[in-house]
Amino acid sequence: MKLFQGIVCVMHKFNTDMKKSLYIMLSLLVLLTGITAFKINTDQGNGKQTKAGKAETIKWLTMEEAEAKIKKEPRKIFVDVYTDWCGWCKKMDKDTFSDPEIAAYVNKHYYAVKLDAEGKKPITVRGHTYTFKPEYKSHELALALLNGQMSYPTTVYLDEQMKMLSPVPGYLDKGTFTKIIRYFGENHHKTMTWQEYEKKK
Repeated sequence: MKLFQGIVCVMHKFNTDMKKSLYIMLSLLVLLTGITAFKINTDQGNGKQTKAGKAETIKWLTMEEAEAKIKKEPRKIFVDVYTDWCGWCKKMDKDTFSDPEIAAYVNKHYYAVKLDAEGKKPITVRGHTYTFKPEYKSHELALALLNGQMSYPTTVYLDEQMKMLSPVPGYLDKGTFTKIIRYFGENHHKTMTWQEYEKKK
């Protein structure tokens, strides 16, 4: 009889311990699920890479594609003028253009164009066909956008009618590039100079 009672006590203790262990495990599982859900929502809000999908990237177009889109939905255009051998161009691709927050802003407010300054393919824009010019070792469209000042990388900003706003030569880090795309993207250039905008920021 005592042996039976002892077994019952042991079983009762075992069941109690099991219940406690299961309760602890379930509590930890709920906590971890909550933390994971919070992290995913936070990351999505920041435009960063999440488990639900890849980080947003800039939707690069050709100049002809941008011109077609601007007729249906007017936006400003920003053109990344680069060359294959330009190290700073590659660094800007990696460090600046790859940033998800920058990509999200550019995709919302601009049509983004990649232009190889030494590309050989003819490009027709606004009824004019631009070609590669061997004597300058540059594409005619790049020469026009950069006003003959062939410096790489250079980002060029055009308004909704594809008229020149400004070329900006040189490598731009994330902070500087963000200021520039907001300056034009939010039309601050219509009410203040760049110097005034920088002081305001």
